Amino acid sequence: MADTAHLTPLVHPARDEMTVEAVLRALADPVRLGIVRQLAAAGTEVACGVLEVPVTKSTVTHHLGILRQAGVVAGRQEGTTRYNSLRRKDLDALFPGLLDGVLAARR
Repeated sequence: MADTAHLTPLVHPARDEMTVEAVLRALADPVRLGIVRQLAAAGTEVACGVLEVPVTKSTVTHHLGILRQAGVVAGRQEGTTRYNSLRRKDLDALFPGLLDGVLAARR
C-alpha cells in the first residue's frame, strides 16, 4: 500500500456553501470547462491521469483545485491516484439548468 501521508487532503464546500459566482468563475476557463465536459461525458469518477488536457500535470492539479473549491467537482484519493467526479446533483439542485446550458454551449 502506498504512503499517502504527504498528500494534501481534498477540500470540498458543502452544498450550502456553493455560490453561483464561484461556479461561473470556475467554468469560465477553457481548460476547466474541458475537464468538466470530460467528467460529464464519463458520468462517473475519472482518474486525473485519464483527463485529456493541453497543460502540464501540475497545471491540471491547479485547475482541478479551483473546480473543487467552487464545488463543481468532488475528488478522492486512493493510494497515489486522485479521482474526480462532477457534482451534478448538487449543481442541478442549486442552479437548475446551469450545467446543462454550459455544457450545451458551443465550444
